[in-house]
Amino acid sequence: MLRLQDLDVKGKKVLMRVDFNVPLNPDGKISDDTKIRETLPSIQYVLDHGGSLILMSHIGRPKEKDPKLSLKVCADRLKELINVPVLMAPDSIGSDVKAMASALRPGQILLLENLRFHPGEEHPDQDPLFAKQLSELGDLYVNDAFGTAHRNHSSSAVITRYFPGKAAAGLLVQKELSFLAPLFHSPKRPFYAIIGGSKISTKIGVLKSLASKVDALFIGGGMVFTFLKAKGVAIGDSLHEDAFIPDVKQFLATPDAARLIFPEDLLIADQFKNDAKTKIIPIDKGFSSPWQGLDIGPLTIQSWKEKLKQGATIFWNGPLGVFEFPNFAHGTDEIAKALSRIKNALTIVGGGDSIAAINAAGLSKEFSHLCTGGGSSLEYLEFGHLPGIDALSS
Repeated sequence: MLRLQDLDVKGKKVLMRVDFNVPLNPDGKISDDTKIRETLPSIQYVLDHGGSLILMSHIGRPKEKDPKLSLKVCADRLKELINVPVLMAPDSIGSDVKAMASALRPGQILLLENLRFHPGEEHPDQDPLFAKQLSELGDLYVNDAFGTAHRNHSSSAVITRYFPGKAAAGLLVQKELSFLAPLFHSPKRPFYAIIGGSKISTKIGVLKSLASKVDALFIGGGMVFTFLKAKGVAIGDSLHEDAFIPDVKQFLATPDAARLIFPEDLLIADQFKNDAKTKIIPIDKGFSSPWQGLDIGPLTIQSWKEKLKQGATIFWNGPLGVFEFPNFAHGTDEIAKALSRIKNALTIVGGGDSIAAINAAGLSKEFSHLCTGGGSSLEYLEFGHLPGIDALSS
């Protein structure tokens, strides 16, 4: 894989895919600038070595041009962080943008407008010219957006065909892979994984893959209830996915399922809101409507803490309860604190929700690595490669 350090960027215009898909408050301000900060080393490297930068990213999931999802707020924040003027393009392609990119001098930065304002970003087959138009803005291409590396999109995969021998991985992508590659190939043992989150539909593949690699796989979050229903346990109004019950049953019948560790007890509520009435029940005790499971229980928290202490490598993705509600964030918070105290283990967290919980608790410096791409980290652990990385020059 070609690296940013392998490119001669002096006097060149570097077209860099970054991940500025930051969370925004209702007033449109950035609530967490971690993703912008994580890209600063690559940006600074290009500036320090005499190159100019054309940055491109998406933010949100717009279906059309939407002023509320402009990257201008990211341009302003980047300017504050790096203390260098950041020009904001009116679009990501077009004659005006091309003129702005052409006029860039070494040390200058241009940020393109939200790539997803164009359908061709997410659907290269519908607009194959979009990647070509983007490629015409720069001399070299660098992918430093690990969070989108699992997507076969125009700016992260298709575009590389226009940069033969000149498409490289940025410093952040290199760092992410340096932590994740050992997990796929040769993790230190015991190797534990904790997978939470709401839906099993997006994670059944990685659960099967991880179950064959880890020494223990801890299952939390809303996906627990699809497992429970597959086992014939009544789950009331709990979140679940009936369409995946056959897959779950098949998975539970495999030898690898012996490594699955489920909660011992649950915190259930009579409504989906923070101040709902609650009670704690054993996991195998069914419950009826309107009750629904919203967090792991105290026995589970204590039991998992003791087991996780033994881990040499621990990967965590996804909250263990409805952590947006303070009364149902206890399980996620307690496991985060427990992991932060395990000093001799490699502790890696992948996924925005898990990282948000860790940042909220002020524990970010206590983990070995916080991965900027939840989906990318899961797909890498499942398959060992990613489209956006495979497309780079070797």
